[in-house]
Amino acid sequence: MLKYYIWTIGCQMNKAESERLGSYLEQHGYQAVVTAEEAEFIILNSCVVRQSAENRVVNKIHALKPLKRAHPELTLAVTGCLVNSEVKKLKESFSHVDYFFKPGEYPPWIDKAQSDHVLPQHPSPATFVPIIQGCNNFCSYCIVPYRRGREKSRPVKEVVNEVKELVCRGVKEVTLLGQNVDSYGHDLPQTPDLADLLYELNAIDGLARIRFLTNHPKDMSSKLIEQVANLDKVCEEISLPVQSGNNDILKAMGRGYTVERYLELISEIRRKIPGIVLSTDVIVGFPSETEERFRETLDLLSTLRFDKVHVAAYSPRPGTAAARKFVDNIPSPEKRERLGRVEKLQESVATEINAQLLGKTVEILVEDRKGGKWQGRTRSGKLVFFSDKSDCRGQLVKVRIEKTSPWALQGNLETNCPD
Repeated sequence: MLKYYIWTIGCQMNKAESERLGSYLEQHGYQAVVTAEEAEFIILNSCVVRQSAENRVVNKIHALKPLKRAHPELTLAVTGCLVNSEVKKLKESFSHVDYFFKPGEYPPWIDKAQSDHVLPQHPSPATFVPIIQGCNNFCSYCIVPYRRGREKSRPVKEVVNEVKELVCRGVKEVTLLGQNVDSYGHDLPQTPDLADLLYELNAIDGLARIRFLTNHPKDMSSKLIEQVANLDKVCEEISLPVQSGNNDILKAMGRGYTVERYLELISEIRRKIPGIVLSTDVIVGFPSETEERFRETLDLLSTLRFDKVHVAAYSPRPGTAAARKFVDNIPSPEKRERLGRVEKLQESVATEINAQLLGKTVEILVEDRKGGKWQGRTRSGKLVFFSDKSDCRGQLVKVRIEKTSPWALQGNLETNCPD
C-alpha cells in the first residue's frame, strides 16, 4: 500500500483542502503516515500571507531535499499560496520538487474527473466546508487574490447536499469558508447570498451548529446579520477583521470602509444579536502608521472589547500594491513593540470577559481529546477542556466552568458522556 504525508500551514481553507486531498488518496488505496520519511508521496500545502509563514514553507521544502536525494523515486508536490503563475521560476528555485499545483486544485497525477467534491471519510464533529474560492477585493497588503484568483462560488444545492452527507458521516457542526464569505453567490444564477445559504443549511436534520468566516466589513449585509439573529443553528459568533483604527491607514490598505462605518456595523450586530461574541484581525506597523495612528487602533480595540483579537506585524508581500507603492518604513522593533501592546491589552480584556463565565454552565460540542482532556467549543466559540473517561467525541454536553483564562475555559461535566 502506497503511503502519503501531507504537511499543512496557514488558514482554515488550507486545512480543509488538505483534509479532502487526504480523503481522496485514502479512497484510492493510499495510507496516511505521520512523517515524511515514511511516505512515497509528500504534499506540502503552503501559506505566504506573511513573511514568517513563507519562510517556514521555504525551509520545509529545503529540508526535504536530502530525503528526495536519498529516495529519488518518491514524489514531492507543493500546493497552496506559494504557487503562483510563474511555476517555471519555482521549479528553478526548487528543482527537487516534482509538481507544483495551485491552491484548491488536485495534483497532476490525480484524475480530476474523479476528484470533484471529495469529502472527508472520517470527518471531525466540527468540519470546514469551503463555499467560495478566491477574492475580488485586492487589499493592498494581501497576496491571496493573486494566488487563489477571482471569486467563484459553489452552487447552493451542491453545498447543501455536501453538508447533508457530512452529517451522515457524523458531523454536528460546519464552518463555511471563503476568503470573503460575504461575497458568496454574487457570481451564481439568481445571485443567492450567504444569508440564503444559511437558511437552507439551517433546515438540515442532524446538523446542530453553523459558523462562517472570513467576513469583510464592506460586504456584510443587514440581511445576513438578521439571519444570524433568527436562525437557531447559526452560532452567535462573528469574525469581522478591522485591520486598523485609522482611516488613512484603512484607505492605504484598500479596505473600502471607514472607522465610522465599522463602528456602525458593530453597533448593528450587537443590537440585533444579544450576546454575540466578536473577534477581529489587526495589522500593526503598516507603512506610515505613526504612533498617533497606532493609538487610534489601540483605542478602538479598548472601546469595542473583542473576545478575540488576531494581531500580526505588517510584512511586505512581493507582487502586492502595498509592496509597490509604499516604503516599509516602520522598524521591526517598533512593530514588535506595538504588537506586544495589542496582545497585552487583549489579554486583559479577554481575561475579564471570560471570567464572567466562572460558575456558569455551557453547552459544548466535543471535538477531540488533547493532553488527556476532552476539548470542544461553546456556540460562541469559547474553547473548553474537561476530563471524562467515557468516549465523548461528537457529543453535545453541558459543562460547568470551574476555571477561566484569556484563551480557554476548564470545567466539569454536569452529566457523564454515554459509554
